[in-house]
Amino acid sequence: MEPDRATIPELVAWACSRFADADAVLDSQDGGRTLSYTELGVAIDELAAALVASGRGPGDAVAVWAPNTWEWVVAALATQRAGCILVPVNTRFRGREAAYVLTRARVKVLFTVTGFLGADYVGMLGEARADAGAEAGQLADLDEIVVLRGDVPAGCTSLDGLLARATPAARAEVGVRSDAVQPEDTSLIMFTSGTTGMPKGAMVRGGAIVRAFQWYAEFAGVREGDRYLIVNPFFHAFGFCGGIVPALLKGATILPLAVWDVAGALKKIQDERITVFPGPPALYQGMLNHAELEAYDISSLRSCVTGAATVPEEMVIQMRARLGFETIITAYGMTETSGLATICRPDDAPATIATTSGAAIPGVELRTVDADGQDLPAGQPGELLVRGYQIMAGYLDDPAQTAEAIDADGWLHTGDVAVLDERGYIDITDRMKDMFIVGGFNAYPAEIERMMIEHPAIGQVSVVGVDDERLGEVGTAFVVPAPGEPPAPAEIIAWCRERMANYKVPRIVWLVDSLPLNPSGKVLKYELRDRARDLVAAG
Repeated sequence: MEPDRATIPELVAWACSRFADADAVLDSQDGGRTLSYTELGVAIDELAAALVASGRGPGDAVAVWAPNTWEWVVAALATQRAGCILVPVNTRFRGREAAYVLTRARVKVLFTVTGFLGADYVGMLGEARADAGAEAGQLADLDEIVVLRGDVPAGCTSLDGLLARATPAARAEVGVRSDAVQPEDTSLIMFTSGTTGMPKGAMVRGGAIVRAFQWYAEFAGVREGDRYLIVNPFFHAFGFCGGIVPALLKGATILPLAVWDVAGALKKIQDERITVFPGPPALYQGMLNHAELEAYDISSLRSCVTGAATVPEEMVIQMRARLGFETIITAYGMTETSGLATICRPDDAPATIATTSGAAIPGVELRTVDADGQDLPAGQPGELLVRGYQIMAGYLDDPAQTAEAIDADGWLHTGDVAVLDERGYIDITDRMKDMFIVGGFNAYPAEIERMMIEHPAIGQVSVVGVDDERLGEVGTAFVVPAPGEPPAPAEIIAWCRERMANYKVPRIVWLVDSLPLNPSGKVLKYELRDRARDLVAAG
């Protein structure tokens, strides 16, 4: 198999043959199962045959709305082996949100679960359908709901019931369908978070995922036989592209974790001898802040990839010293870049890992531009533009939004503010929409957060702008204290005044128990902005 030209169906067949007797998936959660690569291949192709026998054709959309489990892996990869398009659905979505995605993508089959964290996905979808009433096109294409795990409500199909449809002819057709898939074909429709509007469906090419994430696996040092803990949700690019795909490429064992809990994760790392554990910085900070960290044997940990938020240099040092990671690299990507655009190299210094998101992966170009679209010299902040094979095909049924995101020369306008240095490494300073202006000066929350996290009493911090009559906007900080005596807000502000320009200093600091995070570990800035406005208004 040549990763530069491989498809996901081809990768599945190759991995299940190449690593036949090795463990592919080890799911020790309730209802879990262990599958060797041979068993995984059989389970995938049997489910793919059942889809074929059910009349699902090439290009049909099939969704998975479920937590990280072995069934998710099988359902997602079977969808692709059958020549269909995978539509991952956010497990945090409620009924109307999920119905929007399913309707927009014209999903024909939905794989889901019942009883996960008390959520009734089937019931929520039924309520959404009822609320929509006669709304044109609402879930019009959805023919079948298949329950992967849990009780099977009336009108739904069990996983065993679907599998029973597989026939010899359908099994033979799976091979034909898989061979017909091309690297340039849309393999997934991944919907953006929708935090600033309705979610948009990014059409991602399967070949681009395999080609890009070979470098992720290579630079992260993933090896055959690694125990790969995947907390990042499978519905997210960090979970599917950065978890399942690298494991298949290298013959690692996938250990899915459906719910993040620091103590539970530490126990799993200890009990299962986890070696590779990617995730956002908040996960590692939570581990470092855990009062009983030293009680767990996590010496098996070797490699991680992080990003999507500020990574202090001291945190990198502590991750090596206290968590035991030998390889720590940061990366940057977004749904529109198939999940990856830049990545650090394993021999990069802690300062490079902490202050950059790496350099472009092979075959990808980067630029930073000003408000007029003119290229900026190294060291000057501007909007990051990315061009390469891994850029999405476009937004589903939305040529106007596609043209706004990808210009005529093929450059994706990311909306992220970055500094590109002389080596080609990028430092993502902020989202353009998160920047606020204090008395005419641009203030970038990520830059302020990076400085504030150096305070020994600050465990986590997030900064947002709020309206101010005199200065237009000012910064406010939500601080999660580190273990020990919590700092006084006034002391934090005074500490900041000694270390940063006055316009960057937060005018207000609130101490909180935790920050609101989305499933991929990113802080929900819009929630904090709303909370800050309410707190300021209340005096």
